[in-house]
Amino acid sequence: MIKNMLRGAAALSLALTPLALPSAATAVPAAPAGAEVLNLADAVEQVPLADESRAGYQRESFKHWNRGLDPADGCNTRNEVLLTEAVEVPTVAAGCKLSGGLWASYYDGQEVNDPSKLDIDHMVPLAEAWDSGASAWTAARREAYANDQDAATSLVAVTARSNRSKSDQDPAEWMPPLPDAHCRYISEWVATKLRWGLAADQGEADALKVYAEACETTVVHYTPAP
Repeated sequence: MIKNMLRGAAALSLALTPLALPSAATAVPAAPAGAEVLNLADAVEQVPLADESRAGYQRESFKHWNRGLDPADGCNTRNEVLLTEAVEVPTVAAGCKLSGGLWASYYDGQEVNDPSKLDIDHMVPLAEAWDSGASAWTAARREAYANDQDAATSLVAVTARSNRSKSDQDPAEWMPPLPDAHCRYISEWVATKLRWGLAADQGEADALKVYAEACETTVVHYTPAP
């Protein structure tokens, strides 16, 4: 009850605050072949509405990081994401130890040249996924979710500071500190929820609708998870 009241207040504050559209630097990546493509407002309407429950949640219920897409490369999911998202590719030593390289953290517009200062963020946090439907999944499906590299929007390399500020909060409670990132962030949040069949509670849904109104040119593309 209290959580929903707080979320409702957060959604109302969003309605009163102008939201910036994304710059070219934070544009949503191109849709993969075979993806569903919707404008943001229509995509938000496709996210099912349901109450949330965190009963029984443990982070360990989502096994990560696993051996990644290519078990032969010696890199786990975290390092594979870092290699994929690098603006300048790092040096890869034995055991997939990374050094050097350059990354752009779109949440806060920061450039990072030390991989140890980056987190791999689950776009929809593990606890939020649990609350929104993942509690009913098998352990194998939760592992697939936690290591999902088959969708460019599921995992993202960002500064540790911004990721830890986000924690397990949804868009009614937290948004990237860079305003130009907001429309991209909402589109990727909604894409992840649709990809995995996750629900939104009322406060979250209200916030998503407010952002969809501000981000009228933004599209969402997703492919349902197997």
